[in-house]
Amino acid sequence: MGLESADPGTVRPGGRTARVRASVLRAAGDALAEDGFARLDLTDVARRAEVGKTTVYRRWGTVTGLVADLLLDMAEQSLPRTETGSLAGDLRANARLVQRTLADPRQGALFKAVIAAATCEARTAEALHRFYDIRVREWAPCVHQAVDRGEVPEGTDAHEVIRAVSAPLYYRLLTTGAPLDEAAADQAAEAAAAAARGGAYVRGGDGRE
Repeated sequence: MGLESADPGTVRPGGRTARVRASVLRAAGDALAEDGFARLDLTDVARRAEVGKTTVYRRWGTVTGLVADLLLDMAEQSLPRTETGSLAGDLRANARLVQRTLADPRQGALFKAVIAAATCEARTAEALHRFYDIRVREWAPCVHQAVDRGEVPEGTDAHEVIRAVSAPLYYRLLTTGAPLDEAAADQAAEAAAAAARGGAYVRGGDGRE
């Protein structure tokens, strides 16, 4: 995609522009965690970030444009994939990363706000889908490696395995209120690994989208 078709706030900046972007995105995340999407306001974000509001309006344009850039930044700043040498170990590392993120008071509240907004705002939904696509693609190679090692069947859908790891943790965050601890993360990883070994995610082909 060329720069001329990029969404507001998605062009990679440098120097002072990068510092302003970092400050504004941090302020936006704080505001989302504290007050939710419905009360997110560009003028308030500018005040929190200590930058001119015209800068924020000119660069991001709308609240949804700002949230889209925040999610892109979060995806890019997430920790890289861990390789342990086994599918169970790799999925456990993934699950614990998700668990630590969602159990964090600020990050957990931020994700709740964005997910709620995505149910009724198309651009936020698109940005959220893009965030998860980036993260799933980051971790999918651990399943491909497991196929190569013979741990799981040929044709295992790597993306579905990775989604299956985090799904129970998001369910706890959004519905049950059950503890989001390492035990929950390990259980989610073990269940996904067992299902993958049993062929539950075989979709045909080699699963390498």
